[in-house]
Amino acid sequence: MTLGAPLVIASETESTNDDAKRGAREGVPHGAVWVAEVQTSGRGRQGRAWLSPPGENLLFSVLLRLRCAPARVPPVSLACGLAVRDAVARALGAGDADVVVKWPNDVLVRSARDGVLRKVAGILVESGIAGAKVEYVVVGIGINVHTRALPEELTAIATSIALERDARAGGPLAALDRGELLAEVLSNLDRDVEHVAHKGLGLIHSRLTRHDALFNQRVESTEGDLQGIARGVDLEGRLLVECDDGSLKRISSGEMRMRLA
Repeated sequence: MTLGAPLVIASETESTNDDAKRGAREGVPHGAVWVAEVQTSGRGRQGRAWLSPPGENLLFSVLLRLRCAPARVPPVSLACGLAVRDAVARALGAGDADVVVKWPNDVLVRSARDGVLRKVAGILVESGIAGAKVEYVVVGIGINVHTRALPEELTAIATSIALERDARAGGPLAALDRGELLAEVLSNLDRDVEHVAHKGLGLIHSRLTRHDALFNQRVESTEGDLQGIARGVDLEGRLLVECDDGSLKRISSGEMRMRLA
């Protein structure tokens, strides 16, 4: 495995993604990882804050130096979502349908408590681009691991590995080793991202389709200006949405949510 060295562990930092981007500019090599117990300015997609109590979850960023065109960054982002998805599924001992990726790269678990899909992990991918060349890609990952007490406003939409393991076992289980989970995610990233950066999504496209939370679901954009039926992800990493007028839209950025018919 080429990811995980050097490894920087901090009790607190503003943002592991900012640490990784700073490291990238200073010449830190491919595969470096920054881990923090607490992020005071952690963020997710769309600039949302990512909050996590100390010692409960896994917050880290990975620096990738990938020699690829900027157009390959979105497919790499999808590969990162799959890497986290696979690690979470293994930790839970869950089947294909129980842990899925919501385009572009939120990881959701179908709860054994009520069958509802809830977010267990998020990925924020940021890149440094000079002209037609990607200088670096920073993959920021947050996984809810030990948390059993979520804020009331999040209980309907978020969960943790601990909560879902307990529900499947019928009672509290011993704590999962976050170091082992980190190693699993890094191994999965190492397996897929270089290939996707150089050759595209072809090799992992069937896995992406199998674990697609939005496939054949009615969706709408968070702005409310687009809705239809999600028809999968193309080889460029774009979400395919069949609109009500029969046209097919290819969405390259933004966020979609499932919508009740």
